[in-house]
Amino acid sequence: MKKSTIWILGIVMGLSFLSLLYLQISYIEEIVKMRNEQFDESVKRALMAASKDVESEEVARWLREDISEAEKKAWEQSKVGGTTVQTQRFMMASPDGSVSSIELKTFSNEPSELPRAMISRKHGAKTIPQTSRSQVEMIKNRYVYQRALVDEVIWQMLYHAGDKPIEERVNFKMLDQSLKSGLTDNGIGDMDYHFRVIDRDGREVYRCSDYSDEGSESSYSQPLFLNDPLARMSIVKIHFPGKKDYIFDSVRFMIPSLIFTFVLLITFIFTIYIVFRQKKLTEMKNDFINNMTHEFKTPISTISLAAQMLKDPAVGKSPAMFQHISGVINDETKRLRFQVEKVLQMSMFDRQKATLKMKELDANELIASVIHTFTLKVERYNGKIESELNATSPAIFADEMHITNVIFNLMDNAVKYKRPDTDLLLMVKTWNEPGKLMISIQDNGIGIKKENLKKIFDKFYRVHTGNLHDVKGFGLGLAYVKKIIVDHKGTIRAESELNVGTKFIIALPLLKN
Repeated sequence: MKKSTIWILGIVMGLSFLSLLYLQISYIEEIVKMRNEQFDESVKRALMAASKDVESEEVARWLREDISEAEKKAWEQSKVGGTTVQTQRFMMASPDGSVSSIELKTFSNEPSELPRAMISRKHGAKTIPQTSRSQVEMIKNRYVYQRALVDEVIWQMLYHAGDKPIEERVNFKMLDQSLKSGLTDNGIGDMDYHFRVIDRDGREVYRCSDYSDEGSESSYSQPLFLNDPLARMSIVKIHFPGKKDYIFDSVRFMIPSLIFTFVLLITFIFTIYIVFRQKKLTEMKNDFINNMTHEFKTPISTISLAAQMLKDPAVGKSPAMFQHISGVINDETKRLRFQVEKVLQMSMFDRQKATLKMKELDANELIASVIHTFTLKVERYNGKIESELNATSPAIFADEMHITNVIFNLMDNAVKYKRPDTDLLLMVKTWNEPGKLMISIQDNGIGIKKENLKKIFDKFYRVHTGNLHDVKGFGLGLAYVKKIIVDHKGTIRAESELNVGTKFIIALPLLKN
């Protein structure tokens, strides 16, 4: 599959998952918003109902008190006999400053003089209508009397109710019951709530026994007496500590769906990453096979040609020629075995950690030995090796063979990637840092681009040089180097500049650490 096709599929699927997540989050936000609005409306209706209950209780109390007092006075006056007329005058100021006068007259009859229904045998046809009229007149007078009492209570409430302290106007236990009843009627009666009452001066006059400030940042307020003047209004404030949990319960069922969608998105991203990684590994392995074919083709051809020459009788008669051909076959066979062992060695590293034969080593001596062995190869290319082995504490605990191969491979890379128009110069240094032995191998070769520098330790990776095979190898050398250094609990990094050279820096723990 083409890389562009994978990118298109990945983008389409990624946008689909992101859109699905966006829709789910939007749906959750809408549910939370609607739930909040429903909760607010329910609380407002409950508070309004409680406010009406408080007003109704106050009106009933005023009626009971005033009517009882009025009837008491009427009863005392009725003992005198006849009809009693009571006159009351009220003064009322209107908003424009004018004063109006209202006069209220109350008529009452002595109970003993109310007409009685009497039916006689002689005058039965006349006494029944008279009795009926007397009853109607009595009910009419009673109606006028009671209406006058109610009117009086209303005027008393308008002028004097707001002057009383809120503690005298409200029974707080009944207010609590009214709130509980209103919340239950609106479907939220099972929620805990805390309330307090504030009087017209802003002073707190009551709070419930289990009051706490938790959740008070989102409280609700309601005037207790809606008909009081604004300057005299007392309010009740209520808040719900469990409101957030109540709102969250409405979207709890969406949480698993959101998590599963997010997990699917992460899984998809990881899958796309694996696909690209596998594609990259496939390309690298294809390059490895091409390089391996080229690396194996030359020695196999040489061995084949030498074998054919051995069949020539003339070769057998010349011991020198025979010895030369035998040496060629032996060298090429070693070359093949070396390449095969490198591949097998990297395969072993993939399966398990390498078995290291650790012992105490003097790094300066080991590196000096490798430099002495490698000098002849460098001089063949008109190059030279300079060394500054200045580490004062060179003792390390390492595998001699593998560390030797690491130094050898890094030097061999310098020879492979030398500039054809410049003599090779290798600089090898050692020094100490706290708890570490530092080794650097620097050349003046072709260098590496910055975008390729971070990939050079990947297995099978080689910097692309087109279809040219002027540099031999499988792309395993630096992967092997890093594997050995990491197994020794060390680090390796590369610094390079194109057409200037490359520098490898190794850090290994000292023996005492």
